[in-house]
Order: sequence, then C-alpha cells, then structure tokens
Amino acid sequence: MMRKKRVLVVGGTGYLGQHVLQGFSEIQATTPCDLAFTHHSNPPPPALLTTFPHLLSFHVDLKTGQGFQAISQMFGPPDVVINCAALSVPRACEMDPAAAMSVNVPSSLVNWLLSLEESNSLLIHLSTDQVYEGVKSFYKEDDETVPVNVYGKSKVAAEQFISEKCSNFAILRSSIIFGPQTVSPVPKSLPIQWIDGVLSKGNTSEFFHDEFRCPVYVKDVVAAILALSKRWISDGKQTKLLLNVGGPDRLSRLQMAEAVADIRGYNPSLIKSVSASTVDRGVKSPADISMDITKLVQTLGVTPTSFRDGVRLTLSTEVKS
Repeated sequence: MMRKKRVLVVGGTGYLGQHVLQGFSEIQATTPCDLAFTHHSNPPPPALLTTFPHLLSFHVDLKTGQGFQAISQMFGPPDVVINCAALSVPRACEMDPAAAMSVNVPSSLVNWLLSLEESNSLLIHLSTDQVYEGVKSFYKEDDETVPVNVYGKSKVAAEQFISEKCSNFAILRSSIIFGPQTVSPVPKSLPIQWIDGVLSKGNTSEFFHDEFRCPVYVKDVVAAILALSKRWISDGKQTKLLLNVGGPDRLSRLQMAEAVADIRGYNPSLIKSVSASTVDRGVKSPADISMDITKLVQTLGVTPTSFRDGVRLTLSTEVKS
C-alpha cells in the first residue's frame, strides 16, 4: 500500500486558503491525500473545522518559524505545500515594511522544508501582479519586475528567495482574486460583494477609470493549484515554473462596477468615473498590471472564467448562502 500524499496549505484560514482546502476536499475520490493547514490567528475558525473535520490544523508563526516542528512530528514531511499566507494589504505593507518582508518572504517555511531529511516536496507559492511596474498592458512572465510599492517589493524578494533556494516550485502571480465568500467568512471586504453592497444601497460611488488589472475567479486559481499538485503527485517531475494567473479580461475598477450594475440591474448613473490620481491611498499603485495568461492556459490547460461569468457565479452563490 502506498501512503497517501500529504498536502499542507499555509495560511489555510484566509480567503484563498479556504477555497484551496475546499478544492482538495472535493477531489479526494480521484486524488486521495491527507490535508493539513496552518493558521496564525488562534484558534482556527470553528466553521472551518466543522466543514472539514478530517483536516489537521497547526498554529504557525511565519516570522519565527515556530510551529513547523509540530507539523514534522504530527503530520510528516508534506509532498505539496501551498503558501497562501501573506500581508497583502499594500497600505499596511507601506506602513510596516519590516513586517511585510518577514511574512511575505517565506524564509522560515523554505528553511523548514530544506531541513526535512526525506523532503521531496513541491512548493506552490502565491505571488502578485503588483511585481510589475504598470507602464504597459499584458505583462508576460519574463518581463522585468519593477514594483512601485513595498508589497510588490516584498513579493519580488520572495520570488527571488524561492528561486535561489528551492529545486521544485511553482510561483503563481495572481491578480485580484474574486468569488464567493468562504466557509468561515473572512473579515476583509471581497471585491464583487463590496461593489454590489455599495450599489444596492442606491448610493453614488466613485470608481477609478485608469487602473487596470485582470481579475481572476477564485476557483480558477484553485484549478491551477490542483493541476500542479496532481501533476507532481502522478509523475514526480521536478519543476521550476513561473505563471501569470489572471482572468481573460483587462478591466478598470470602473468597468468592474459597470459589469456588476448591468448584471444586477442597478442604475448605471450611480457609478462615477474618477482618476486614481485624485485619491491619496497612502501607497503608490501601478496603473496597468494586466497580464498575458497564454502560458497558464498552455501549461496547465486551465481556461479562466470571463469576468462577467465569474460575477454571475459569485452573486448566485451569495444568494443561495
């Protein structure tokens, strides 16, 4: 009997982390694996443990690495590690660059993996489109990284650290992730739900017309992670991969709001177009970090959902729940 593969989700209580745990739980019939996750807040949310009773949870401090030893002893060396943990609010990173670097550069995680005697794991690390400067459209993976804020700089430092230290990894540069709320609701506001909430009240709201991203539906990010994991579990071929993970549409915040209003039937005159330069957010933001996702589609066979379809799926899920 071959033992089940062990999958560890670092940052399993966050928005993407919970969706990843759900994704792995749904493929247990075809790809059976033992699942564990780490959390920083103590204790982990009860709703998460109730929904996924088979999961092991571990309290880990990414800054110090405290807690990883317990995983070695009680779970064992993982075959796949998905790192979803990050300080991802750009303004918070700007205010505390040292914290941004110590959390976003996964040195304690990587050093722990390297210290394991029988370690042969694939590290899937979530990066960001904010590594790009934002001076053109549809960045490719081999374009130069010139981040304009501390958050982007910390994620570039993480990519470099992983590339230098690890022999088997996939770095996923993700755009804005949107989709349904998680099993245990996260405190941060979710993009589509926030737009919907503002417009549903009938209040006029301002949206930037001159900052562009490729928002990606959360289940497409999960699909990319599952495809990479399954490939490693089945063929064991080491990889050093860097992928842009965005949706197929280049959109401004204004266009995102217009799509939500159109799908919901809200009055489009509630949406006011403003330039990003008129608002001081306490952090510099790149103007156009839309991404070319050709490599994602070709390498993993994942075809991301259009923004409008993703919005429909998100809002129909919210109604049901």
